[in-house]
This record gives sequence, C-alpha cells and structure tokens, in this order.
Amino acid sequence: MPAGRRSASVARWFLEWFKSIAIALVVWLFLRTFVVEAFTIPSGSMKNTLLIGDFLFVNKFLYGAEVPFIHKHLPMVREPQRGDILVFDSIEEDMKIVKRLIGIPGDTIAMRGGVVYRNGVALDEPYAINSDPLVGADVIARVRMRDWQVKHFAGPVPPQYNPDLHDWGPVIVPRDSLFVMGDNRDDSYDGRYWGFLPRINVRGRPLLVYFSYDAESYRRLAFLTTVRWHRLFAVPR
Repeated sequence: MPAGRRSASVARWFLEWFKSIAIALVVWLFLRTFVVEAFTIPSGSMKNTLLIGDFLFVNKFLYGAEVPFIHKHLPMVREPQRGDILVFDSIEEDMKIVKRLIGIPGDTIAMRGGVVYRNGVALDEPYAINSDPLVGADVIARVRMRDWQVKHFAGPVPPQYNPDLHDWGPVIVPRDSLFVMGDNRDDSYDGRYWGFLPRINVRGRPLLVYFSYDAESYRRLAFLTTVRWHRLFAVPR
C-alpha cells in the first residue's frame, strides 16, 4: 500500500476511534446527569434496608433531574411519595445523603415511645430498627430539636416541651418541604435533629444495589468472602 494511502487509512481509523469515544462520553455524561448516578452508602443510618458498603444506582429522572449551570429541573415523572427512599443534598454539608420520606407538606408528624405517628395514625414500619426506644439525645441536640420544632408545632407549644430522640412533636410539614428519617432510628442523624428538607434538595431514588461488600470485616486477602452476593441487584424498598 502506498505511503499516502496508508497514512489516510490510519487517520480515518483514529478519527473513527475518536468519534466512538466522544459519543460514548456524551452518552455517559447525559445518563449520569439526567438519568442515573452511582452512590455509596457511608453509614449505618439506613440499616437494614441499606448497609455500609452498598453501591447504588440512583434514578435521577423520576423526580426531575437538575440541568447543570442553569439550576433548572427537567419535568418530573412524579413527586416524592411517603415511604420513598430519597437521595438528597445535605442542608449542612457538601454531600449527598439517603433517608426515607416520612412526611410531605401538610402532614402532622410526631413520635411517641419510638413509634412514628402521621396525621394521628401510628405507622407500620417493618423496615425500621428501633431496638431501644428509651435511648435519648444529648442536651445540646435536644435544645436544637426544640428550636426548630417550636416554629412548626401543631397547636400551642407546651411550656415544658422538651423533645427527645424517640419522643417529639407533633409538627406540621411546611410547604415545599419534606420530613425524612433513617430506618435505623437508634443511630440516624436525620430530620429529627436538623428539621425539614427543602424539596429542591431531592436528587433521586435508589434504583438497585449493583455491588455490596461487608466493609466492617473486609480484609485485603479475603475480598471475595466479604462480597454480599445476595444483595447484588437488590431493589431497596
């Protein structure tokens, strides 16, 4: 083959290769921005629904993905519903968090002896861990809980109102806000401490667990034995 034709052939090969890579990157960026995104569970606040070491794909399309730079959202499929597991931007730190949606705007939420009440009805929560309803928050946390709750209290605030981790409320969820809690009620830093979640902070819903390993017992030479094979492709509910 003449040198000129060989050079042209090589150039075409590089061009096709570059086009294929570019298309793949565009598709990947589109999917990551508007459809799905990977997320890792860093804490035990959603135990046993989600565990430390779970790797998730998050459905961002369901609630209306945010368009980068212009801070607008695509049309949503539906609004978050009670009981949904949500991935959202923290209101305190630059990080994403996962919790369960307990209350939507207009709901009255309270907790008595570890039992959650919504609009006066006790919730049946088979997913929740509440092994010690007598465990309490420290004094500073209880003062903080009271500070945000009295602004949304349902009716007059009792003079001696002193909320605790498993006993508080009732409070009314305001407009454009949500109330979320971790399934591990004994060990979850959630809305009980910091209040309501702005609806705009919601980023998506876990789609499935694509990988999981026991981070607490992981050993370098025993990787395969720490993989939670039974959790692969599980759908969090």
